[in-house]
Amino acid sequence: MPVVTMMPSGKKIEAAEGVSILHAILDSGESIPHKCEGKAECGSCHIFVTEGKKSLSKIQRVENEKLDTLVGIGSKSRLACQALLGGENITIEILSFM
Repeated sequence: MPVVTMMPSGKKIEAAEGVSILHAILDSGESIPHKCEGKAECGSCHIFVTEGKKSLSKIQRVENEKLDTLVGIGSKSRLACQALLGGENITIEILSFM
């Protein structure tokens, strides 16, 4: 099972491969902004993937279009609701807090 390390807290959670980062975080009892409940409509779950980005699912059209509308995106940007975990550990930076 891949381990997701959440920064800046350093909290580590285990999650099943194929699960979105958003659901992995919520299923662990942690919190992350997610106004649209994982539909890639709001961009509130915007994160930076600082390690393990290649292990995640590829960015699909709906995610790419939403990222294009957000301020402050970069090459490490993903929407937690759309990025599915692969088999490797990742480190993310949560950009906003609930």
